[in-house]
Amino acid sequence: MANDPLEHGGPLLATDPPYDDPVAATGPARDDRRAGTGLPHDGLVTRAASAASDESGEGRRLRTGALEQDPHPTPRTGTALGAPAGRREGREKVTGNVRYAAEYPLPGRVHAWPVPAAVALGRVTGVDTSAALALPGVLAVLTPGDAPRLRETDDATLAVLQNDHVPHRGWCVALAVAETLEAARAAAQAVHVGYATEDHDVVLRPDHPDAYEPEGGAQPGRLEHGDPHGAFAAADVRLDTEYRVPPLHNHPMEPHASTAHWDGDRLTVYTSSQGSTTVQSVLAGLFDLPEEHVTVVAEHVGGGFGSKGTPRPDVVLAVMAARHTGRPVTVAYPRRYMPTVVGHRAPTLHRLRLGATADGHLTAVLHEVTTHTSHVREYVEHAAVPSRVMYTAQHLLSSHRVVPLDVPSPSWMRAPGEAPGMYALESAVDELAGALGVDPVELRIRNEPEREPGSGKPFSSRHLTECLREGARRFGWDRRDPRPRSRTEGPLLIGTGVAAATYPVVIRPSTATAQALPDGTFLIRVNAADIGTGARTVLAQVAADALGVSLERVRTEVGRSDLPPASLAGDSSGTASWGWAVHEACTALAARLAEHPGPLPAEGLLVRSDTTGRADADSPYARHAFGAHFAEVAVDTVTGEVRARRMLGVFAAGRILNTRTARSQFVGAMIMGLGMALTEGSTMDAPFGDFPEADLASYHVPAHADVPAIEADWIVEDDPHLNPMGSKGVGEIGIVGTAAALGNAVHHATGIRFRELPLTPDRVLTGLLAER
Repeated sequence: MANDPLEHGGPLLATDPPYDDPVAATGPARDDRRAGTGLPHDGLVTRAASAASDESGEGRRLRTGALEQDPHPTPRTGTALGAPAGRREGREKVTGNVRYAAEYPLPGRVHAWPVPAAVALGRVTGVDTSAALALPGVLAVLTPGDAPRLRETDDATLAVLQNDHVPHRGWCVALAVAETLEAARAAAQAVHVGYATEDHDVVLRPDHPDAYEPEGGAQPGRLEHGDPHGAFAAADVRLDTEYRVPPLHNHPMEPHASTAHWDGDRLTVYTSSQGSTTVQSVLAGLFDLPEEHVTVVAEHVGGGFGSKGTPRPDVVLAVMAARHTGRPVTVAYPRRYMPTVVGHRAPTLHRLRLGATADGHLTAVLHEVTTHTSHVREYVEHAAVPSRVMYTAQHLLSSHRVVPLDVPSPSWMRAPGEAPGMYALESAVDELAGALGVDPVELRIRNEPEREPGSGKPFSSRHLTECLREGARRFGWDRRDPRPRSRTEGPLLIGTGVAAATYPVVIRPSTATAQALPDGTFLIRVNAADIGTGARTVLAQVAADALGVSLERVRTEVGRSDLPPASLAGDSSGTASWGWAVHEACTALAARLAEHPGPLPAEGLLVRSDTTGRADADSPYARHAFGAHFAEVAVDTVTGEVRARRMLGVFAAGRILNTRTARSQFVGAMIMGLGMALTEGSTMDAPFGDFPEADLASYHVPAHADVPAIEADWIVEDDPHLNPMGSKGVGEIGIVGTAAALGNAVHHATGIRFRELPLTPDRVLTGLLAER
C-alpha cells in the first residue's frame, strides 16, 4: 500500500504526492490550494490523510485539496490537536515489550482449556473426567456439577457451567485445568461428555413462524412515516429488490484471553477487553464481590472490532478456575472456537423498495430486514436504521424482524447495523440510478434531506454532498463511461462504483483526572481502552492542547479499572467520550495553575472531571459522520476473480485529532469493508448447527496481496454540537459503504447485479457463465 496509487489503475490526482504515511505537519500551511472543484465555497477544506516530504525531512507539508482557506485551521505545532503524533507505545509493541492478557507470568500460573459442546441442542447427561485427570500435570476438570456457582446475570452468555442445558454447538460444557497449555488441551480432548439431543433449528428465512418485531433498545425496531406502501405503488419508477449479507466473524489478531488471580477475597484479572470498567462491574456481580475488590487490567489489547465490547466467557472461566484451584489461571480461546463463543455479525436478509419520480426524487423508501438471534440472549442487528438517516422521502418504512434460533449468540461487529444496512441501501440506490438513467453521484445529491428523515431533527453538520463531489473529482469520476462492460483489458472487465457512508455520533459519560507535578510534567489518568487505535496518544494531545504545553510533558495512564471509570471503546465513541473528560479536567487544571502562586506542593495539583449529565444528555440535533467511497475493480472473465485496483474514501468526521491515527482507522476499516465485499463470509451448517468456516484458512480475511491502493481523505468541518474537541468517531465510518462501492463497481464491470456477499470467484463466474 506504500506505492503510488497512480500505478494501480487510474487517476486519483496527477498532482498528488506519493501515497505515504504522515510523519509531520508542523510547518506553515500550503499556499497552493486548489480551486475550481465545483464545491460550495463554505469554508470547508479537504485534508488528505497522507503527507509529502523531502529526503531531509524538512519542510514537510500536510497535503491538501482545498477550496477555501479553512477558517479554523488546525494549529501547526507539534503538540496541538491534528498533528500526526506517533503512537506512544509503538516502539514497545513492535519490539515485543508490552504484555497482552495471556502473557503475564504470575508465580504458579496454570492454564485452562474449554470443552465445547458437540451437539446443536440438548443437555449434558454425564461428564467422564477420569481419563483427563489421569494425564500428567492435570489439576482439575470443572463440570456443570462442580463448577463454582455464579449469581444471575443479564448476559446469559456468561452463565457457563451452571446447568446441563446445551443451547448451541460450541457451548462450554467442561473446563480442563493443567500445569501447561499442552496438558490442558490434551485433558480437554480426553473428557467424555454424554448428551441427550433435541431437534434444533438454525436456518434463517423471512417467513419463519417465530419471527417477531423487536422492542426496546437504542433504536425502535420499526419506524413508519406517511403511507410508504401507497406511495411506492404510485411512484413513476419503482425498484423492488433483495440483498443478503451472510454471518461475519470478528477475528482480532489477539484472540480472547484472560488471566485471573485471587488474593483472598480480592480478584485481579488481566483480560483482552474494550472496557475494563464494564468487566469490573460484571465480575463483581457474578462473583458477589464489592467492585473495589476487583481489579481489571487491559493496558494493551490486540484488536476487538466489537467482540470484546463486553465480557466474554473466557474471563468468567478463568476466574472460576482460579477460585477452584487456588492458582492463577489463563484461558486463551483457540481461534477455531471464536466464531461460536465471542459473537458474530448476524446474517441479514434485506428487502428494499424505492419509489421515485421520473426526474429522480425519492418518494418512498421501504427497508425491511430479517435477522437472527439466539435463545441465550437477544441481540438485534439493526440493519434498516441507515434508511432513517440517508435520503429524503416523505414516505418511509424501516423495520426489523428477528428469528430466535439455536445458534451462537450474535453480537457487535464493526459498525453493527450500518455496515450491512448501507451495503443493501447503497446497492439499491445504485440500481435505481441505472433505472432512471441518472448518474449515481448526482442521484444521491439530488435526494439530500434538510433534516434527518427518521427523527425530523436538524443535522448538527452534514457534508455528504461535499464528500461525494470531492471524491468524484479526486477519483476522476467524470471520465467514467456509465455503460456496463464499457471498459475491458483483455479478459478483464473494469468497473467503478460509488457509495455513501454514515455512522452516528455516540458520546458517553466518563471521568478523568489531570495532575500537575512539581517537575513540570502532567499526568492524565482515565480508564480508556486502547484497542490499537492510539487512544493514549490522542488523549495526550487533547490534554496538551487544553493545557497549552508540549506533548512531551504529558503522560497518560489507561486500561486499568483502578483509574477513573470511563465508558467502553465501542460505537466509535471512545475518543469523543474520554476526550471530553480529559479536556474538561485539563481546562480546569490550567485555570488553577494560573491562580496558583509559587512552586507546586510535592503531590502536585489534581483536578477530576465527570461528564455525567452532559455527555449523555439528549441532543436536539441529529449527529452523524458521513463519507463517500469510490472503488475500481477488475473482474477476470476466465476465473471469476474480483480484484480491487484502487479505493478512495472522503469523510466528514468533525475535527480530526491526529492525522496519522485517523488515517490508520479510515484505511483499516476500508480494508475490513473490502473483506466483507470480496472474501469474508460464513455459512450455517444446518445438520450440525455450526459455522464450518472456523479458521483463517476457510474464513479469508484480506491479506496484503488482496489490498489495493487505498486513499483516505476528509473534509474538515466545524461542528459545535459534539464535544469540546469538535470530534466525531472515525473507527467505523470507513467500513460503512465500502462493500456497496465495490459491489456497484462489479456491476458496472460485468452488467450483472450480484445480490449476496461475498463476491467470491465461484459466485461471480457462475453469473458470468449464465450471461453467455
